[in-house]
Amino acid sequence: MVRFSKWALKNRAAVILLVVLTMGLGTLSYFTLPKELLPAADNPMVTVIVMGQGADAKTVEEQVTKPIEKAVGSVKGKKHVFSTAADGYTSVDIYLDTSVEMDEAKAQVQEALSGLQLPEGYSSPIVSQLNFDMIPLWQIGLSFPNGIAREDMEKVEHEIVPMFQGITGVANVVVYGNQQTQVTIKPDVEKMTNYQIPVQSLIGILQGKNLAVAVGEETINEKKTTIKVIGQIKGIKELEELQIAPNIQLKDIAKVAVTDSTATFLTRVNGEEAVALLLYKDSNANAVAIGKKVTESIAHVNETFTSTIKASMLISFSDFIVQSVDSMMGAVLMGALFATIIIFLFLRHIRMTLITVVSIPLSLGLTLFLLSQSGVTLNLLTIGAVAVAVGRLVDDSIVVIENIFRKAQHGDFSKDVIINATKEVAAAITSSTLTTVAVFLPMGLVKSMQDLLLPFALTITYALLSSLLVALTVVPLMSTRLMKKGKLPVYKKPAVYLRILTWCLRHKWVPLVLSVIVFFGSIGMYAMMPKGAEEAGDNDVSILLEYPDEIPLKTVKNQVFDLEKYLNAQSEVEEVILFLGSNPEDAQFSTVNSQNTGRFHVVMKESANTEKFVEQINRRTKEYSDAKVEVEVLASLISFSDSTITLDIVGKDANKLVLASEEIMEVVKNIKGVEKVSTNQSELKSVHEIVVDQEKANAEEIARQVSFILNPLPIGSIKLDDKDTVVLLDSTLSLTQVEDINQLPVVVNEEIVPLSAIAKLERLMKPTSVLRKDGNEYLRISVEVNSGDLSGIANEITMKTAHLTLPEGVILEAGGAASVQNEQFMELFQLMAVSIGLVYLIMVLTFKTLRAPLVILFTLPLAMIGAILGLLIARTPIDIGAMLGALMLIGIVVTNAIVLLDRVRQNEEKMPIREALLEAGATRFRPIIMTALATIFAMIPLLVGKEEMGSILVSKGLAVVVIGGLAVATLLTLVVIPVVYELFHFRKAKQQRDL
Repeated sequence: MVRFSKWALKNRAAVILLVVLTMGLGTLSYFTLPKELLPAADNPMVTVIVMGQGADAKTVEEQVTKPIEKAVGSVKGKKHVFSTAADGYTSVDIYLDTSVEMDEAKAQVQEALSGLQLPEGYSSPIVSQLNFDMIPLWQIGLSFPNGIAREDMEKVEHEIVPMFQGITGVANVVVYGNQQTQVTIKPDVEKMTNYQIPVQSLIGILQGKNLAVAVGEETINEKKTTIKVIGQIKGIKELEELQIAPNIQLKDIAKVAVTDSTATFLTRVNGEEAVALLLYKDSNANAVAIGKKVTESIAHVNETFTSTIKASMLISFSDFIVQSVDSMMGAVLMGALFATIIIFLFLRHIRMTLITVVSIPLSLGLTLFLLSQSGVTLNLLTIGAVAVAVGRLVDDSIVVIENIFRKAQHGDFSKDVIINATKEVAAAITSSTLTTVAVFLPMGLVKSMQDLLLPFALTITYALLSSLLVALTVVPLMSTRLMKKGKLPVYKKPAVYLRILTWCLRHKWVPLVLSVIVFFGSIGMYAMMPKGAEEAGDNDVSILLEYPDEIPLKTVKNQVFDLEKYLNAQSEVEEVILFLGSNPEDAQFSTVNSQNTGRFHVVMKESANTEKFVEQINRRTKEYSDAKVEVEVLASLISFSDSTITLDIVGKDANKLVLASEEIMEVVKNIKGVEKVSTNQSELKSVHEIVVDQEKANAEEIARQVSFILNPLPIGSIKLDDKDTVVLLDSTLSLTQVEDINQLPVVVNEEIVPLSAIAKLERLMKPTSVLRKDGNEYLRISVEVNSGDLSGIANEITMKTAHLTLPEGVILEAGGAASVQNEQFMELFQLMAVSIGLVYLIMVLTFKTLRAPLVILFTLPLAMIGAILGLLIARTPIDIGAMLGALMLIGIVVTNAIVLLDRVRQNEEKMPIREALLEAGATRFRPIIMTALATIFAMIPLLVGKEEMGSILVSKGLAVVVIGGLAVATLLTLVVIPVVYELFHFRKAKQQRDL
């Protein structure tokens, strides 16, 4: 590696030019790199949704859910299939192995469903697969103070959407909650009965009145021409005057009105009717730059449509990205400043400090350029990686400059002295850097987090390799110029340390026994420590009101609007967004909501006390006793801090599942740390079954007729204001008692008879949904626990539920956050084993022996002692960030031992082992302490800084583990490693001392 140094000293102008280019390209890359929230990552799940208005849960299960489950059974990489068959829809979630290509899996599911024939009345299967790219980074509210008119929606579609679509970098703009104008025909049942016109006949008359159909192609006048049949209804008046029967027009038996789709769903912003614009960006676009243009476009909309349409930013993740990037960059700069101060305090020389810290901006510049060439974006994880690595960037330069300084103490700054000084440590710093890279680079192999860890690992790898290159080229070159002038401080040997080391070498068993005792003590502490999820949060609050299906929609609206009014009156609330009802557009986002559901997204002001507000809302919502209410602070767009443990009760008998769930919930809710226990068991709903007498009528025909009477039916379209408008025949009756069902008019043998004449009515109680897991029915118990002791509570739940005697045929399966955490921890433990193997291999190649690298590996248990001690002092649970910190330590702590033993190996060529150890300790003491303190102090901003959403990899736990582990490992390395090394060469050392 010293060839780089020789080349740099011979080509000073070229190096200066490369430095300028690196800084320029790095700065350019910072401003041009796409800024994102998180790297693109797929959710390993494909969802299939089928809608079927009017169908009950059991029918949906038999006719749709089971056929879909069977069809997708052959999809490669399938782990589990969860399905919900509910009144009016089914949702099937196919969970896949993380190694599966998600686009390919989605295509397989679509292909498997292509041959599926569903009964009449069901929609085609909607297949969706969510990933981070499908998250709209901006959500804009368009509210209508005067109500939504058709003209307003046309302005949205033809003027406002193109305005946002025209922003460079915006990939797509979706109008969510789009209200469709429609014409509704409401028959008068009494008049139709008087005129003897059944609803079925009315449907037949109206259908096909408005159409344009090509019926053939003929040669007329020696030219080919298409023949079309056209029937058009222009306007409401022409529709009302349609002839239904002799001397009977449509207006005589029905009311015709222009309505919108707010009857099934609506969106409101701050109490006003609204729609939302969801903006998606191109994968390579800069979210921050787009965000500025989106804000400008919102202002333009408000200027253009002052009285009728008001635009406001509901959610802007570009603002959050700016705040998070600025926060992380602040941590990087503060870390660099702390590292610089530490170096100056040790070197006490401004020019030497400048030579050392120049590696930080140069390494960062080269790293940013390499990221831009690799297609990696600037996001929370890549900037977090820089924040983690910034202290390590000066390590190689410190070792080089300190060795040059020591060699040139008497003013000899010739090229030969500088090259020899660099050569002395080149192998050590190269080996130490490669061992750290060998730890980080395989992070991308962690399957459950591969899409997130790979950019993180690449960033650190680029930064470390860049710092090594700078240490071997720029630092020696700058030393020839900047260290010639001025007086250098005198290098003093660490006398106290040498006395301690000498004593320990003479009494080896004392430090070794103490280290072993402390190590096993730390293992015991690890076993007892809580393993938790890192908490994260922001100010936004989510409120869900879910009413039973039997509650009238009018009642639901009144109560939801009442809460909306209350929320808008609160001084700490910025925006109140309401989604009420079942929006068919939700299917493309893999969700289906009940008609009787109100969802609030409350944007809080920055100064608001969110916790107090949530308590206030919980008290308020107790007034809505019919509703199931959930109030929670939104942790993040994609939650990394879930602390919910799930218990799935699987079996064939639904009654046994209910009994088992009640028993388990009773046991679990009394466990300390359990905050809430709930189940997805659906409520029972009354179902009236019409049992048709097969001798009197055809059941299928009666079902079709009753469906026409009870559900609005699209029968075509007409021209309204020169635009095609859907026409619905709404013959739905207000049925308030059983007798109303019996008196429903049906046509049998061309005669109108009451339903009771050909069928009898039976009332049953049935669940509103049927839940299935891998072909069996199941119930899920969700246990929300204290995130600080996730694994401990999970273990206690496992122990207590293991002693329960469940009904025959019922199985209990645990999952959720604890299961995911265990999987991630297991993968990280496996990665640690691989990393240790790679580190050992690199050291063997460096030292060309097996024993010296084996001695270096003794630093790892020493680091574990400090890591656990740090977590105990900081009272931080072991989360995924802490585990990644432990993984980082493998690469970081061995570097000090490598630098120390590299010097020992050099000394052994000319002196006994004991003297070699003492001289190496004295020589390497200062660079080891400097590099360790530089890394530790560079981590302090992460330790005390505000947790950022999505900073799962750059958490407080990571900083605590690295600081504690490195601090203890450094101090013990300086003593224990020399002791172990001499112990490994005991005979040779003893012979040398006896001579």
